[in-house]
Amino acid sequence: MAAAGSEGSAGPVPPGGAKGAPPAPPAPSGPPPGATSASATPVPPRPLDPIDRSILRLLQADGRASIRSVAEQVHVSRANAYARINRLIDDGVIQGFTARVNHERAGQGASAYITLKIVQNSWRTVREKLRELPGAAHIALVSGDFDVLLLVHTPDNRTLRELVLTRLQSIPEVLSTRTLLVFEETDLLEPGPVGGPALASLNPLAPLTEEQP
Repeated sequence: MAAAGSEGSAGPVPPGGAKGAPPAPPAPSGPPPGATSASATPVPPRPLDPIDRSILRLLQADGRASIRSVAEQVHVSRANAYARINRLIDDGVIQGFTARVNHERAGQGASAYITLKIVQNSWRTVREKLRELPGAAHIALVSGDFDVLLLVHTPDNRTLRELVLTRLQSIPEVLSTRTLLVFEETDLLEPGPVGGPALASLNPLAPLTEEQP
């Protein structure tokens, strides 16, 4: 087996080496730019203490709560509350601040949970197609008698029927569906006051500032 890199080494090397030849560049000591180490492992999430969990419950109930209000309710300083919330954002625990919508009053009077059986190993493809459905609110890959659980909100039952019979069942990877109509919903989170100062700016993950009231 010929040695690697033997091309160009057939001639004898003059004593003292090739005059004027530039020295060979040193071998790189690390991975190329953009490459990730094969041994790299994701950073585990930092544990949440009772104050962190209380802050999360408050923000889930009212994403527009002020820093001052949050700090008073969990009995910490405003600076402490500010730092904790920003850390929860940086760690990916808080992924955004959204409005809680009354779907019926918003013109979406028909809601349903739809179970789907799909072709094996087609979850990622199906998930991207379900994202495009009008009114799709929640998608989950689950275990049990079916594979996917989908929550949808539509203006009326006719639109819901069209979504199931035309849109869903036309997806090649969907083998079967079952529709469970929602007659009544109860949100277990206590609603917060409407109209208070926003906790974050229009950017749902914008860093918070201590100057906010």
